[in-house]
Amino acid sequence: MLRRVLRLASGRALVARALSTRRGGSTPDRDGKVSEIKKKIQSILPGEPWNPLYDTSHLPPERSDVVIVGGGVLGLSVAYWLKKLENRRGAIQVLVVERDHTYSQASTALSIGGIRQQFSLPENIQLSLFSANFLRNINEYLAVVDAPPLDLQFNPLGYLLLASEKGAATMESNVKVQRQEGAKVCLMSPEQLQNKFPWINTKGVALASYGMENEGWFDPWCLLQGLRRKVQSMGVLFCQGEVTRFISSSSHMKTTSGKEVTLKRIYEVHVKMDHSMEYQPVECALVINAAGAWSGQVAELAGIGKGPPGTLQGTRLPVEPRKRYVYLWHCPQGPGLEAPLVTDMSGAYFRREGLGNNYLGGLSPIEEEEPDPGNLEVDYDFFQDKVWPPLAQRVPAFETLKVRSAWAGYYDYNTFDQNGVVGPHPLVVNMYFAAGFSGHGLQQAPGVGRAVAEMVLEGHFQTIDLSPFLFSRFYLGEKIQEHVII
Repeated sequence: MLRRVLRLASGRALVARALSTRRGGSTPDRDGKVSEIKKKIQSILPGEPWNPLYDTSHLPPERSDVVIVGGGVLGLSVAYWLKKLENRRGAIQVLVVERDHTYSQASTALSIGGIRQQFSLPENIQLSLFSANFLRNINEYLAVVDAPPLDLQFNPLGYLLLASEKGAATMESNVKVQRQEGAKVCLMSPEQLQNKFPWINTKGVALASYGMENEGWFDPWCLLQGLRRKVQSMGVLFCQGEVTRFISSSSHMKTTSGKEVTLKRIYEVHVKMDHSMEYQPVECALVINAAGAWSGQVAELAGIGKGPPGTLQGTRLPVEPRKRYVYLWHCPQGPGLEAPLVTDMSGAYFRREGLGNNYLGGLSPIEEEEPDPGNLEVDYDFFQDKVWPPLAQRVPAFETLKVRSAWAGYYDYNTFDQNGVVGPHPLVVNMYFAAGFSGHGLQQAPGVGRAVAEMVLEGHFQTIDLSPFLFSRFYLGEKIQEHVII
């Protein structure tokens, strides 16, 4: 009798699982058939009314056209543009896998929300110009029926970058490129700087550049939630879990030089469910690696970088987590409401936060002083020793500031050249990257998501050519030099 009950219980669980698959693709006709099947099973199973033993609503589907690893702003942007442009290739089922739906340690939520066009690479400038347009028209892009409009709380006060005599020529060259790409940036002499911002000490400043349009800061949490709400309305599926394994097939081909290479194609993703030792396999056609600071680890799961040193197979994705501190301080006599986001020659930066004489700021440490990324604890001595001195020298009013709080967040730091990685892997042919932006991923996410979707759907970049950001540059040793890293 016990064996018969166990068999019946097992049968109910299997039926429940079968009925729950591909939940996002149901239709009225299909729902009717499901109801009929339920009724028939109820009539032959003894005992209580229909009540599946396991709730499978939290599980990912058994198959999805695209699996996006990482549900931050970059992953969500890719999902958005895939659905936005899907008519070019027919309907696409997209699954986003995010291990922390609270986003408590997500780089997006812990950033200061800045956007600027003051880069030296044309591609970075173009990406940020598009993002500025996207943010300005956010409620046209991300509108959802019967949902309230988004308020990004955009502060269009610009970035103010300072240069010493040594860096003045580079700044002039950068601004020339920025203007050529359509950015509204002006150069200021120390005298002009003092007249416009009298609270600045211009000692040591030879030149300044100031973004007059499409620069400032906004609420990153609002953008994240707006994207998430929109893609859900477009049919994108979500799953809370961690990708732990890829199953792939292999094929071999010879290059024009006669050398044999192995190509891999991922056909199954294993998703470990939260608080469980079990995993759910998901069949897929394509994987997007948008795992931020952990994208290097996700790449390793696909075997990337595990070949012989010096070969393409042995070339790793050089992206790793780097911890950065953000400090909040109060200063009643500090710069007024028209203060931009200021970046000193030392690398220290600050911006106003709200209307109550509060400010946010920080400084990226030198390579030898990188803090342990194993936790998000804050080092307040770093502010006292490294951040406060240059800030107080540049803004004398900050000599009397009082730190109120602080937090730490992660950069998805590209150790090779601090620029993003966009597009497919040359050997794991159906893994695409949207990672490694080293602190400017948030502001460039709308353009990056569109670029990845174009590459997936059309096989090439269309609106902005991001070929310099392809993975192959790591094997070839071709760094793309961005001079304006903050």
